[in-house]
Amino acid sequence: MAGQTITEKILAAHAVEGRASAGETVTVRPDVVLLNDVSGPLAFEGFERMGATRPFDPARIVLVADHFAPAPNVQAAGAIRMTRQFAERHGIAHFYEPGNGGIEHTLLSELGMVGHGGIVFGADSHTCTAGAFNALGIGFGSTDLAAALAMGRLWMRVPESIRVELTGRPGPYVAGKDVILEVIRRIGSDGAADASLEFGGPGVAALSMDARMAVANMAVEAGADTCVFEGDEQSAARQAHFGAAATVPVMADPEARYRARIAIDLGALSPLVAKPPSPAGGVPVEALRGQRVDQVYIGNCANGTITDLRQAAEVLRGRQVAPGVRLVVVPATQRIWRQALAEGLLDMLAAAGAAVSTPTCGACFGGHMGILAAGETAVATTNRNYRGRMGDPDSQVFLANAWVAAAAAVAGEIVSPERLPALEAAA
Repeated sequence: MAGQTITEKILAAHAVEGRASAGETVTVRPDVVLLNDVSGPLAFEGFERMGATRPFDPARIVLVADHFAPAPNVQAAGAIRMTRQFAERHGIAHFYEPGNGGIEHTLLSELGMVGHGGIVFGADSHTCTAGAFNALGIGFGSTDLAAALAMGRLWMRVPESIRVELTGRPGPYVAGKDVILEVIRRIGSDGAADASLEFGGPGVAALSMDARMAVANMAVEAGADTCVFEGDEQSAARQAHFGAAATVPVMADPEARYRARIAIDLGALSPLVAKPPSPAGGVPVEALRGQRVDQVYIGNCANGTITDLRQAAEVLRGRQVAPGVRLVVVPATQRIWRQALAEGLLDMLAAAGAAVSTPTCGACFGGHMGILAAGETAVATTNRNYRGRMGDPDSQVFLANAWVAAAAAVAGEIVSPERLPALEAAA
C-alpha cells in the first residue's frame, strides 16, 4: 500500500464511507461544524427546508457573530438575532458575539476545539486556518453545511497534496504572512487548485503558532481546498494551554505521493507586499517604496493575533501615525484584546494615533468599520486585495505583514521598517 499524506490520514480517520486516497470520494464526519452570521442564517433556512428538527450534536457546533458584528444596520442585526435564536432553540452552548467572542477561526483554537488530526467543516473560505494546528479546515457552501448540521457528515473528494518544505529561520521583519505570499507568488492564485497544501520540514519549528495561522489562513488564496502543518511540540503545547485533549500529531509517511513539491528557505525571504488586484502579486517591500497610503488596517482572522499587535506596537512605540493616514487595529478575539490591554499594547497603539476596534471581520470584506472610498489606498494585513474588496471598486489594497503595515502608517507610504528614522534616545 502506498504511503499516505497528512491530509489522507486525517480524512481516513474520519471517513464513514469510501477510501481516503487522492481522487476518491469519501463521506466524512467532522469534529466541529463552524458557522458565522453570514453563512449561518442561510444554513439554518436550508436545515428547516430539509425537515430537520435537531442538529446532529449541539456540543460540536460553533456559531460566531463576527462578520457584521457589532451590527451596522437592521439587516445585520436580524441575521445575528437569527443565529442567536438558532443556538437557543437547539441548546448550542458555543454561540459567541461581541464581548465574549471574536473572529471565528482564531476563536476556535482558543476554545480548545481544534488540534492534531481534527477536522472542521465551515461555510467560510478561510476555515483552512485550522491547518495551523495539524488539523483540516474545509470550506463548504451553506447548503452543504445545512446537511452537516442535520446529519453530522458530508461527502467530499480527497484532494491531492502539494508538499511545502520549510528550512531555515526567518530574518528581520519576516513573518508568516511573507511565507504564504511567497508560496502564492510562485504558484499563482490557482496553483493549488483541487489540492491540499502540506507544510513540513525543519523550518516549521521556526514559525510560532500565530505565524502558522497566517500561513494556513491564505492557503485558499492559492486555490487550495485545504491545508495542514505538521504537528510538533509547539502545537501540542497550544492544545494543552487551551484545554484541548492531548492527541498525537499526524505526520505524512516517507513514501507519501505529492502532486508537487515546493522548497522555501525562510532565511532567504524578505518582507513582501502583494500588489492589487491579487494576493499573487507579491514583491519585495522595497519595490513599492514611496507608494502613498490613506489607511492602514492591522487585523483579520489570522493577523489580529497578539504577535501581530506586538509587532505593530514595536514599530509605533514613540512614533506617530502620519498626518492624513488612518490606522485601524482590530484584535482577532476578546481574549487577545484583553491580553493586549494587559501588556500595554493598546495604549501604545492609541498613543500613536490608532483607532482600536472590538474584534470583527467588518472592514476586511468591505462591510463596515473601516471601508475605503473611491481613489483611496490601504495597506492591510488581511488576506484578499481584489478590486473592491475593502470598499469602493476604485480603491486599492496592498497586503503586508504587521511590521510593514505599521511602518506605512508612520511614513504615510509603503516603506521597509528598517527605513524608518531611528528614534532619539530618551533623555
